[in-house]
Amino acid sequence: MAKGWADEDAVQDQIDSTVQDAVARARSALPRGVSLTHCEDCEARIPEARRRAVPGVRLCVACQEVADRNTTPAPGYNRRGSKDSQLR
Repeated sequence: MAKGWADEDAVQDQIDSTVQDAVARARSALPRGVSLTHCEDCEARIPEARRRAVPGVRLCVACQEVADRNTTPAPGYNRRGSKDSQLR
C-alpha cells in the first residue's frame, strides 16, 4: 500500500513526540526549591508529609486544588497537518 512520503513509523513517531511534549510540560510545572512551611496564598500550615512528598511545595492542598482547577489544559498538537484534523 502506498503511503506517499511518510516514513513507515511516522504515526508512532507523532505519538511519541506528543507524549514527550506532555511529559516535559508536566515536569516544567512541578515546584522546585525549598518547600514552604505555610501556604503562600492562605498562610495555612503545610503538613510535613506534604513537604516531603512534593519538594518545593508552595501551596496547601486546598489552595493547590483551586490552582489546578483554574489551570487550563494545554491544547493538542496538530502534527499531521491534514485538512481534516485542522477543521476539528
